[in-house]
Amino acid sequence: MLVAFFVTYIDVSCSHSQKYTQIISDAERIADEHPDSALSLLAAVDPTGLTQDSIKAKYYYVLASAHDGQNHIALSDSMISFSNDYYRGKDLNRSIRSATLLASYKFRNGERGTALRMLDSLSSLSDVPDSLLIEPLRNRVSLGTYYGSNESRIKRLMAIDKDEDWHSHYKYLLYFDFLFSGKNDSALVVLDEIIGKTAQSGEKEMKFRYEYEKMGVLEELGRFAESISMADSLMNEPMGSSIKHYFYLWKSLAMLNMQNHIAATSELAKADSLATAISEDERGYFNSFAYVLHTVLDYQKTGKVSLIPLARINNSQRDNLFDAQHVRQEAAQRALESENQRLTIKAKSDRQTSLLIIIVLVALIVSGALIWYAINKKRKALEVLERNEILQKLVDESKSTQADSSVNEILRRAMLQQLGIIKMVAETPTEQNRDMLRKISSVENGTDKALVNWENVYDMIDNLYSGFYSRLHEQYGDILTEKEEQIIALMVAGFSTKEISVITGQTAATIYVRKSSIRKKLGVPEKEDIVAFLRQETED
Repeated sequence: MLVAFFVTYIDVSCSHSQKYTQIISDAERIADEHPDSALSLLAAVDPTGLTQDSIKAKYYYVLASAHDGQNHIALSDSMISFSNDYYRGKDLNRSIRSATLLASYKFRNGERGTALRMLDSLSSLSDVPDSLLIEPLRNRVSLGTYYGSNESRIKRLMAIDKDEDWHSHYKYLLYFDFLFSGKNDSALVVLDEIIGKTAQSGEKEMKFRYEYEKMGVLEELGRFAESISMADSLMNEPMGSSIKHYFYLWKSLAMLNMQNHIAATSELAKADSLATAISEDERGYFNSFAYVLHTVLDYQKTGKVSLIPLARINNSQRDNLFDAQHVRQEAAQRALESENQRLTIKAKSDRQTSLLIIIVLVALIVSGALIWYAINKKRKALEVLERNEILQKLVDESKSTQADSSVNEILRRAMLQQLGIIKMVAETPTEQNRDMLRKISSVENGTDKALVNWENVYDMIDNLYSGFYSRLHEQYGDILTEKEEQIIALMVAGFSTKEISVITGQTAATIYVRKSSIRKKLGVPEKEDIVAFLRQETED
């Protein structure tokens, strides 16, 4: 029953493992294109049931890939470090991919410097195919937009990446890099190229977005009138109606730079009025720009600078930062607690499995011992039965009235008569008979509790066969054991192997083994009779 339970337990565990492996593999195939569907598949996997490191590493690898495809992080993504450690040195592709995902997690979790250094290290690897370096480079230029120039990295991407769908995105990243590096003329050239391409492809929404970006570039280049004209044109388009407050904000900035403070104040008032209708979060972002303009305009009017509006924004941002840090710390703590809980459950499961294995092994050992005992007992019973049949045959022969005067029969009858007495006593195992059997078995204190007196047997062999035993013992006594000499003496007297086993108290198999040993010791050829060989050798 325990064995059946153990087999069932292993079968169920293997079944779960195979099921999880299949689910994770299916999710991996669709994670890049359909991350939502991949996450739905992975929801059926219980991480605490992943006992193999290979499956566990793949699970967290695919899970982080799907979250990265959604551009957000989850508590479980911290475990991508386990995948990264597992794949390092085993699978180059997954090693680089998991390291990239780990860097992305660290960046979103506030460790931006560490994340960018990791991506720089990955993208500078030598002896690695360019195709494996594309993703680390993409993440580096996307995450590091505001952290130094990425021009060389972007141009390298455009050279090694053959996916044309990404090239428009690389162009946009290059535009941003030029803009934040102060290369405004280059930024405008690249942006005009992008706008022209979206116009040709009919992507109206993207064209509107890039033209909105162009207003800011024109402002930076001092082309304020063009910026104002573009703002007036774009706010009248259908997509511009919902963000008019930003267009008035740009116009206010342009007017301020043109030293037209009255017009700048008027445009800013329009922007403030429209901003009252937007959400609170969006209004916070809007005010971070509007308050700067208010401060500058107030200074122009009063000659004083008030930091209260800016302090309000900064305090709000600081609170948001503290909240975000608290959330990250809490998330990290929950992730740690979750992992500790998983390890505790796993340890408990391992202990239970180990205990179950020990119990099953003990049960198997006990069962094996019982089976061995039963088989051995049955074997011994069969041997006893066989020995009794042979003994009965010997006794019957000893009672035979047929007169046979051969020397073999004379010796056999003498020994069989003694064996017949022993059998009759042994067949009735009373305490008195047992005592008699012990006395018979130790006659003259020289039989060593054997069924026969071997000294008498050896004398009879010598008398009947012209001193055969004495010559045998003299010539080979140093080589042969006492048991082997007994077997040879009985073979000379014409006893069969089974009869010899009964008389000597050994199994037939043991007699065969001892005969083989005799052949090897005396150098008797395999096909030659041992007795004939010895008679010839001892007579010579």
